[in-house]
Order: sequence, then structure tokens, then C-alpha cells
Amino acid sequence: MIIARSPLRVTLGGGGTDLPSYYEKSGGFLIAAAIDKYVYITLHDNFVPDLIVKYSELERVPDATQVKHPIIREAFALVGVDGHSLELTSMADIPAGTGLGSSGSFTTALLKALHAYKRNLVHPAELAAQACEIELDRLKEPIGKQDQYIAAYGGVTCFNFQPNGTVEAWPLKLSDETRDNLEDNLLLFFTGYSRRAAAILREQDQKSRQADAAMIENLHFVKDLGQQSRRALESGNLEKFARLMDVHWQRKKQRSGGMSNPQINEWYDLALAHGALGGKLIGAGGGGFLMFYAADKARLRHAMRTAGLKEVRFRFDFEGTKLVIS
Repeated sequence: MIIARSPLRVTLGGGGTDLPSYYEKSGGFLIAAAIDKYVYITLHDNFVPDLIVKYSELERVPDATQVKHPIIREAFALVGVDGHSLELTSMADIPAGTGLGSSGSFTTALLKALHAYKRNLVHPAELAAQACEIELDRLKEPIGKQDQYIAAYGGVTCFNFQPNGTVEAWPLKLSDETRDNLEDNLLLFFTGYSRRAAAILREQDQKSRQADAAMIENLHFVKDLGQQSRRALESGNLEKFARLMDVHWQRKKQRSGGMSNPQINEWYDLALAHGALGGKLIGAGGGGFLMFYAADKARLRHAMRTAGLKEVRFRFDFEGTKLVIS
């Protein structure tokens, strides 16, 4: 049996500048952090001729070319596995559609398992690039590259997305004290809303390709906020980082009418009034998780719990996509 796991992520600054429609003209930059919530892929022999695939649905097909799930089908094709007599199962700590990059984590974990089956060694950069090839190039999803790269690398990581398509990755230079305080004071709360990122990202993608002045200016501003966030974190100024999160969220809401809703705005304002210094909705928007940097964790947790939001506690993951069993 092969078991691969891939971490989910939170974005700490610069989110949205990783879409090709933006970085191919202007270059992108963001900071992302992998967290200890995972997508798991298991792969093993099933002793029958067919390929059995279990996710939110169950498929039993003669070979991988007939799998309905597009990412699974394309991953088998890319690695060169026909799927005969195999069983593949996916599981996740957090449901899809909640803004934590589950699609990229799913794809990297799947590729890692298939490469292990073929006894291939694969570097995180190659793994991420292959995941992007599947989702962006083969399936034409209007998404960015951060989810695949942070899932593959793990850690608290900076990414430059170059106009020629190359991606530079390096660890954020955090002191141990800053990293521990950041980890301790970032809180995640589930809004109860799930959504597909593609609809909101498609609007951003189309406007960027059309050189919409407001969208391009917004993304330029957000990219600069990402660099400001990097400097704040590397200097240990977590209060400034928290304030920048709030500025980022206010600008992010301007990118799409579907980015937020009155209930999310109400919860956000409640958090700022009860111990949060800053925060934002994680992911493309429209639902998923609110993340806050807390000055008073106990007060913030009480306010959010009273409002009916569930907290998901987490630590950072520094291993990236890995084999648990092979």
C-alpha cells in the first residue's frame, strides 16, 4: 500500500498575483504557509482487473482513461499508469471548497502516490509544476499556482511567479520567536459556506486578460502588500502584519461582488471588535475560512463561538507533500 499526504495552506500576503493572466505581464509574489491539515491519497492492488476510484463518488472502470474525475484521469496519464488492478482512495481533514487550497493538495498528493508506484523520485518543484500542468494547462482551470507549490514545498514560503512561467521559492526568514508567535496567534474559523473558487477566479482572470485598469491596479497594490507583509514578518513586527491583513481584505473585496456577503462582513467586524487586530477570508472568497491575527485569543474565540463559528486549530507544516507509507 502507498499513502501520500499533502498539506492544505493559508495565504499570508500577495494572494491573487499567482494567476498567469497577471504574472505573465507583471510578475507575481506571495507568501503562503502550509498547515497540518491534509489531503491523503491511498493506492494499492485490488486483485481484480478494473481500476476502483473512491472520492466523493465511487468509480469502477476498465482503465484510467475512462475515469470521470478529470484530475485523477490526467494524473494517471501524465505519470503513465494505466490503473489496471489498482484501487485509489482520497480523504481529507477539511472539505473541499473551503479556501484552503484542497485542489492543489489533492493533485500533488495524487501525483506523489503515482510516482511512488512507478518508483520515480520527484523534486517538490517538479511535483508542483506537474500539478500546475494538469490543472492550468490540461484542464484550463482559471486558477493560480500557489496551492500546488506550497503543498509540494510546505513551510512558510515566499514565491516569485515570473512572466516566463518559472517559479522561485524560498523560506520566509522568520526568527523562532516570530514563527511561534505567528503560529499561536493566527486563528481559523469556518463560516459554514463552501464554494468553488473557479467562478470568482474566472472573473479576475478575464478582467486581467482584458487589462481592466481597476483589476490590474488592485493586484499591483496587493503584490506590494505581500512585500510589506514579508518585511513586517521578517522584522518580527506582527502587529503591522496583522494591520496589513486587514488592508489586504478591504482591497480583496473590491475585486468581485461575490468575494464576501453581509454575514461574513458582520462576523469580520465582530472579530475586530473582540480581540482581532486584522484578518481576511482565506482563498478566492465567497466562503470558507476567516483567518484572524489575535491580540486577545480568549476574547476572540468566545465571540466567534457565540456567533456560531467553529474554530479549526492548526500548526504549520514543514514537510510538504510526502509519502506516509510506500
